[in-house]
Amino acid sequence: MSTATTNPNPALAALTAGTWTVDPSHSMVGFVVRHLMVAKVRGRFTDFAGTITVGDNPLESKVEAVVQVASITTNDEGRDGHLQSADFFEAEAHPTMSLVSTGIEARGADYVLHTELTIRGITRSIDFDLEFEGVAQDPWGNTKAGFTAEGEINRKDFGMEWNAALETGGVLVGDKVKIVLEIEALKA
Repeated sequence: MSTATTNPNPALAALTAGTWTVDPSHSMVGFVVRHLMVAKVRGRFTDFAGTITVGDNPLESKVEAVVQVASITTNDEGRDGHLQSADFFEAEAHPTMSLVSTGIEARGADYVLHTELTIRGITRSIDFDLEFEGVAQDPWGNTKAGFTAEGEINRKDFGMEWNAALETGGVLVGDKVKIVLEIEALKA
């Protein structure tokens, strides 16, 4: 479903119709969240898969992705284990997160990707600012496309309520989580 039918970015014409598969070795699914009210912690997931089904009109394309929650890494094993616990992702009961697009619309030279994001079995509508980075051929003749998408969620909307109050005021973990996707996709 698309809410716009015109393409503001002529380079998008190189994104030909068909199935494009996310290349995990050249992609990143990451997040940023406030810690101690004064710093930001960054993390990522290392096990994920996705497809982009590009329509004849690229603005009518469809995106589907699945992330394995147990693949979370923040460069701290203790924190990673806590994030997999029932306090946060509850990875044992909800081993995957998923994203399904519901539409794409043009906004200036870039786009908005409308999605349904499911975390811990809870689905919410989330919009991502989407940049199309272009299409290129690698040295082996494969056609690749690049995308950057950023969105923000409130973790409490997905049942992740745990926190700890600080003596100086505030809380240990911020509620807002920025999701950052750097995607390179391979044309099938």
